[in-house]
Amino acid sequence: MTWDAFVALSLLAMVASFTPGPNNALVAASAVNFGIRKTIPHILGISIGFSLMIFLVGLVLGALFEQSVLLRETLRWIGIVLLIYVAYKIATSGGLGSSNSEPRPFTFLEAAGFQWINPKGWSMSVAVTAQFASGAQPVFAALVVSFVFGVLALASTLSWGLLGQGIRRFLTDDVRLKWFNWTMAILILACIFLVLD
Repeated sequence: MTWDAFVALSLLAMVASFTPGPNNALVAASAVNFGIRKTIPHILGISIGFSLMIFLVGLVLGALFEQSVLLRETLRWIGIVLLIYVAYKIATSGGLGSSNSEPRPFTFLEAAGFQWINPKGWSMSVAVTAQFASGAQPVFAALVVSFVFGVLALASTLSWGLLGQGIRRFLTDDVRLKWFNWTMAILILACIFLVLD
């Protein structure tokens, strides 16, 4: 990978990572509701899970997705349904846990697994790997793309988590917290429209 391609990749990854999306909205909501310390597994799950996903897409799944519209669309719609469910849970219960238990933040494995059905994640993975993870050294290129996105995903989600933690004191009032949770739920729903054609 040339230096120019690396710079372009880094800028693209920065914009994609720091702009609002399902992961960032979920992390901010988690930090508001549970604190940054309890949100760290969620943050690490996103960073490592998305990085692994980009690596594997760069090696194998990108070509499979290009050949199978049914597979791509099935995963896309599963992700959309899950995002609607998560938005509903945030808006109505104030947390991310199941309705028959206390609200809780995502675990590391839940956050890492969510990457595989996150429509924005799939869109970015396929688009980016098609541009940057090809050429004479596909494994090395996939590793570079994966590393860049992993580092920037960690920086982004940590920033959104710290933002959530910072406004947590302001949201100690139940009415303000409810408005915040509804806002995050609407932001997640808005992300769905960005991936719909």
